[in-house]
Amino acid sequence: MARKSTRPGGGGRFAKLKKKLGRRKGVKNPGALAAWIGRKKYGRRKMAKWSATGRARATRRRRK
Repeated sequence: MARKSTRPGGGGRFAKLKKKLGRRKGVKNPGALAAWIGRKKYGRRKMAKWSATGRARATRRRRK
């Protein structure tokens, strides 16, 4: 499996934040919280673009 890039849009920073939030007490859905933080920081359009890119990348990997 390829490592995720730590550049914005690469997925690595999102995964790291999700893992960090998952360790916090009281956080029920760390992925949703990380997405909310990302949308607040980068905006709805940019997060949606990165999300679509990540989904496309994931389906390409599955097909091989």
